[in-house]
Amino acid sequence: MADPAKAKILLVDDERRNLYALRELLAGLDQELLLARSGEDALRQALAHDFAVILLDVRMAGIDGFETARLLRERERSRLTPVIFLTAAADEVESMFRGYQVGAVDYLVKPLVPEVLRSKVSVFVEMHRKSAELAQEIAERRAAEGRLRDSEEKLRALAAHLVSVREEERAHIAREIHDEFGQVLTGLKMDVTWLAARLEEPPLLEKTGSMCALIDASIETVRKISSGLRPEMLDDMGLVASIGWQAREFQKRTGIRCRVKLPAESVRFASDVSINTFRIFQEILTNVARHSGATRLDVDLDSTAERLLLEVVDNGVGISEHQANGNRSLGLLGMQERALRLGGAVRISGARGQGTRVQVSIPHRGAGA
Repeated sequence: MADPAKAKILLVDDERRNLYALRELLAGLDQELLLARSGEDALRQALAHDFAVILLDVRMAGIDGFETARLLRERERSRLTPVIFLTAAADEVESMFRGYQVGAVDYLVKPLVPEVLRSKVSVFVEMHRKSAELAQEIAERRAAEGRLRDSEEKLRALAAHLVSVREEERAHIAREIHDEFGQVLTGLKMDVTWLAARLEEPPLLEKTGSMCALIDASIETVRKISSGLRPEMLDDMGLVASIGWQAREFQKRTGIRCRVKLPAESVRFASDVSINTFRIFQEILTNVARHSGATRLDVDLDSTAERLLLEVVDNGVGISEHQANGNRSLGLLGMQERALRLGGAVRISGARGQGTRVQVSIPHRGAGA
């Protein structure tokens, strides 16, 4: 059985005596030596093996060394295999010229000097060994990269599943809060109002009035919590109306002026596109309120034939390239992951003192369905 650690060397000569002499001269290199007594035999062996170097006699019966070398160069497996021509001193000049034309890398003139022969062959054996090690390292790195990509895809799929589950749970909790608490508070207010209509003492009427005000405040709190978890407008009216509503709420809450440019509300998007774009927009607004120091915000939502485009620009303190591309902000990472799961992208740019621009691009993926 061949030793995989040993390089293969092909010796080609139609003279048995010369062939065995070559083998004896190279035996001390401790490599795997294969013999071929014709050009045809050499070509057959080159189909079956990868050789570190081929020693090829120029003058042979049948296919000579030049034609053999030319055919070796035409084949994918052997086109880069080094070929050293062996030639007699009488034809040295002519052989060298023709040999280099067909791809020879070196020449040795008979009679061969053992030390020179072993030295030159050793160089190509070492080059072959280095190439094999490099190929193995590249293969291992590619395998590792493949495993890493698989792992990333699995993590991304898990994250997408968790986000989907969380959105479903938010929608469920929002409905429960709105329906259950809302109904209880509405019924309680009706009872207090009924009771107040039958009271005459001013202190009691004042108390029922404060109770109604407290119930109204609780109903408003329930509405805000429910909308924060999952705005009904997103399901009922769609993304366009929800972006406009969220921008107005943001302006009322923070005092930051919002200029909003939206397409017609009749433009509809796929559910997952709408939900994720809305969550990205909410995260953008959160970052503006916390970090930007802005006084104005421009929101532009648009739709092309293929993509949803959202651009939000503020006039705040700006963001550095390191902050925009860093991995320390979970909010920014969350935005990018949401877009990436849908085949989209989030680009954040800006400069200190010149505001920040966030551009979101997401394929429709069956929008309107």
